[in-house]
Amino acid sequence: MTSLAIGAHVAQDDPVAEAQARRAPLVQFFLGDPQSYKGPEVRYPGGADALRDAAEQAGVDLYVHAPYVVNVATTNNRVRIPSRKLLQQHMDVAAEIGAEALIVHGGHVDKSADPATGFDNWRKAVEATDLKVPLLIENTAGGDNAMARHLDRIAGVWEAISAAEGFESVGFCLDTCHAWAGGIELGDAVERVRAITGRIDLVHANDSRDAFGSGADRHTSFGAGRLPADEFAAVVREAGAPVVCETPGGAAEHLADFAWLRERL
Repeated sequence: MTSLAIGAHVAQDDPVAEAQARRAPLVQFFLGDPQSYKGPEVRYPGGADALRDAAEQAGVDLYVHAPYVVNVATTNNRVRIPSRKLLQQHMDVAAEIGAEALIVHGGHVDKSADPATGFDNWRKAVEATDLKVPLLIENTAGGDNAMARHLDRIAGVWEAISAAEGFESVGFCLDTCHAWAGGIELGDAVERVRAITGRIDLVHANDSRDAFGSGADRHTSFGAGRLPADEFAAVVREAGAPVVCETPGGAAEHLADFAWLRERL
């Protein structure tokens, strides 16, 4: 299974050059500041059209990660409404640059809120968003009120959004560090996620600095963390989806991670 497409999360100024430095067929990046509601920006010289053309010419697939601040599940209007707006803005620009997909975290509800409200808010968000490219919901590592940390909550989100118009454009991104830290056993993670979502469209391959079930979102280089190497590789192999390494370092470190993973696939 060495034919899997493996790339990395990279700086956004020139994602195509970053891909070429890693000899990678795909890269993921942010559009602007991941901690800001300011809206997307394309930092590539020449803008969205130039980036799209350069990626096409180089044969590089682009994936966009939505800002961390996006939380469409929350009952807090002051967060949910700007989050929906920000999600649409990123969706629009992702489409302009010819991205394969937009990845977004599952978000969470406040402590006092019923998780079912969060599930329904996800349904409303899917219906309210013009999904110009696939929207991939990513499992997250921490938080008791998270929408996508535990499998039962992911199932709640999926049941709700399956009734939404536009649902066919929603997919799933499985993060190995988040699964481990969130308390999802890696041994049958792919099977159990697929039983809920019917699909895994992208894998975020990350080792975890912290212990199983810790709730800590701390990525580390492959083999340097707590994930059992064989289970880690098995998740990637069984998912059979494109892989994005969100590990520390630059091209040299990422190439070492790719080699570590390919050896075990």
